[in-house]
Amino acid sequence: MHAAVAPENRSVFLRQLFGLDGRVALVTGGSSGIGKALALALALAGAGAHVLVAARTAAAIDAAVEEIHGAGGSGAGIVADLSTREGAHVLADTAGRVDILVNSAGINLRPPLPDLDEATWDVTVRVNLEAPFILGRRLAPGMADRGFGRLIHISSQQAHRPFASSGAYGVSKAGIQGLARSQSEAWAPHAVTANVLVPGFVRTPLNRRLSANPATVEALARRTLIGRNGVPEDFAGAAVFLAGAASAYVVGQSLAVDGGFWVH
Repeated sequence: MHAAVAPENRSVFLRQLFGLDGRVALVTGGSSGIGKALALALALAGAGAHVLVAARTAAAIDAAVEEIHGAGGSGAGIVADLSTREGAHVLADTAGRVDILVNSAGINLRPPLPDLDEATWDVTVRVNLEAPFILGRRLAPGMADRGFGRLIHISSQQAHRPFASSGAYGVSKAGIQGLARSQSEAWAPHAVTANVLVPGFVRTPLNRRLSANPATVEALARRTLIGRNGVPEDFAGAAVFLAGAASAYVVGQSLAVDGGFWVH
């Protein structure tokens, strides 16, 4: 028989693999949806990180930070506008030292491609792809100097398969997966990894249009193998894994967290 591992030793082992004590995590889009779930006590803050919640609306940021504090975590808020390159640079300047960057902020304007105008294309690409590029470019060198860094992006099934007028959104999410691979090539030798979480359908403010159609929501649930659509909290464990020491050898990967949507 195998000897039981003492509880105190199990605790040390888990902290070594998944603990984020002393780390600073910047979560864009951290006041709602998947980003909020990753920032809160079930995920990065709960694992010990000091979480910087970046979003557009001060009241929503304050509520998220209050929730972190209420659960005993450490956090602060930053009002940020990622619809311009200048806004991304301002966020990098304001955040300062960051060990873990989670790019969850997104814009989901999806007119049919024949109706997609250049302004909609531009703002979609700026928020969903250019801002993660700029933030990575600004923050990864510091991570490399300190010998630890994690770049975590949120993509979409529409990076791989078009449905529901993927338009510029699908293109931007395909780009974010390519960005993670390029970032990996540049930074992995310096202990900075870049990886992507690929959700299935999750009912969040970003998906109001699809969520408004019960038949579509039900059809998407049937598409999964688990039999339900996702909720933001489904991503907590995967995010903590990618943010910590346990994922040190996981580089440039796209991890589907989708109840089996990807393989069905």
